[in-house]
Amino acid sequence: MYRNIVFDLGGVVVDYDPHTFLLERFFDEAVESKVHEIVFGSKEWRQLDAGEITRAEANAVMLEKAREAGCLFEVQSVLDDWMRTLKTRRKTVEIIKRLKKMGFSIYYLSNIAQDTLEELKKRDFWPLFEGGVASCEAGTNKPDARIYELLITKYLLDRTETIFVDDNKLNANAAYELGITGIHYKGGPAFIRALNACGIPIKEHLLW
Repeated sequence: MYRNIVFDLGGVVVDYDPHTFLLERFFDEAVESKVHEIVFGSKEWRQLDAGEITRAEANAVMLEKAREAGCLFEVQSVLDDWMRTLKTRRKTVEIIKRLKKMGFSIYYLSNIAQDTLEELKKRDFWPLFEGGVASCEAGTNKPDARIYELLITKYLLDRTETIFVDDNKLNANAAYELGITGIHYKGGPAFIRALNACGIPIKEHLLW
């Protein structure tokens, strides 16, 4: 019997789709690819998530790379504006509320930088979480097994009673390898069907 459901944040509870954001901003796949490599796909972004460098340090390196690549203006505009894309997914929040009413304990496990985490902690959905682990505080990112084990140990969770939901298939699979039921999030209706397959009855038509 499942008792705990753990949610990734970006791409599940809040919007996070850098490729779409960049394409809609620049309308140019070549520019999108270049900026993505410098920002969201960079070593510095992963270091930010792992809490190894500050936002100021990461931005300085990214902007220097952008200057060398001839796209300083584009990268600066993205760094100034990207966080506004983290819109709360209200239907996901509604599912979490229903799960809470059914008696499930709700946690988060997310690759996330410290300043982004602090922003999300201001959202009205944050009190729904019993707790969680952020990569910036753990010092490592998913799919490293250590971050999953930290969550399990910190909250004394039984992994056989725990579901982990992530929009990144590698991260969901990593949970599965550790004995946690991993659900690859591919949108609300598919998520509800996955929950139903796990014996958790939520009616799709009430939400979509």
